[in-house]
Amino acid sequence: MKIVVLDGYTLNPGDLSWAPLAELGEVICYDHTEREEIISRIDDAEVVLTNKTPLLRETIVSAPGLKYIGVLATGYNVVDIQAASERGIVVTNIPTYGTTAVAQYVFALLLAVCHRVEHHNQQVQQGRWTNGRDFCFWDYPLMELSGKTMGIIGYGRIGKATAQIARAFGMRVLAYDAYVRDDCCTDLDTLLRSSDVITLHCPYSLAVDGIINRAAFSRMKDGVILINTARGQLIDEEDLRDALLSGKVYCAALDVVRQEPILSSNPLLGMDNCLITPHIAWAPRESRERLMSIAVSNLRAYLEGVPVNVVR
Repeated sequence: MKIVVLDGYTLNPGDLSWAPLAELGEVICYDHTEREEIISRIDDAEVVLTNKTPLLRETIVSAPGLKYIGVLATGYNVVDIQAASERGIVVTNIPTYGTTAVAQYVFALLLAVCHRVEHHNQQVQQGRWTNGRDFCFWDYPLMELSGKTMGIIGYGRIGKATAQIARAFGMRVLAYDAYVRDDCCTDLDTLLRSSDVITLHCPYSLAVDGIINRAAFSRMKDGVILINTARGQLIDEEDLRDALLSGKVYCAALDVVRQEPILSSNPLLGMDNCLITPHIAWAPRESRERLMSIAVSNLRAYLEGVPVNVVR
């Protein structure tokens, strides 16, 4: 059985092993695959694993031996699920590998906003404290989280893990989810109006594309903090820029943007009150090891006739 990994570098830049996958078949792993290379690389494959390399209808129909697609991520919008279904191809994803890592990263971003540790360290390293008159200095308002309200949009596994950490900081938690009910859940309008910090954790769909837009900002508190570790498409970036410039949003901290890698024309670049990191919330080694293990388990289960984590 031929197993082709189209874009293995992000999951495994060299610190993990593909050996467990190789126990299940002949593995050909490409670090990256350009769109024009996809068809030729999978034309005789039975199994294809992909993270962000798209498998569209024309690609799927051109691979006669393809029986299984494993998405090396939670989101599976890179695969034409309808085309795969028509061919009887099983598609699986990795739904739970990054819960702890992403929830932790929400607070890495939030604490960066509250204290700007990186900036103040740079100032000390450059000699400003050594040459200063006072025993301390700070260039940004410093904030305590205790007593503030965190609004969580999307209350699945990551949202709930984020809520647990927020409560440990002494924060009040409000959540909004179209499908989940919990004591802290409320309607979206109440969440937007009541939250000091808003963090996004809902999966992408057309229904939530641009859900955080000019109208949503108008309902938020002045000086709100916005965090996004989910999908860049949830935010209208031009509207966010306006909200940052006006002070409606005190600071945004984003690990995702609408188009990735980020374009040099992105309206949020260069803004002092918008922190942007390159989609790394999911990427601690422990999380990637978990992802690799689940990917292998998914394929093994399929080969044993009892597929799991099937998305079609």
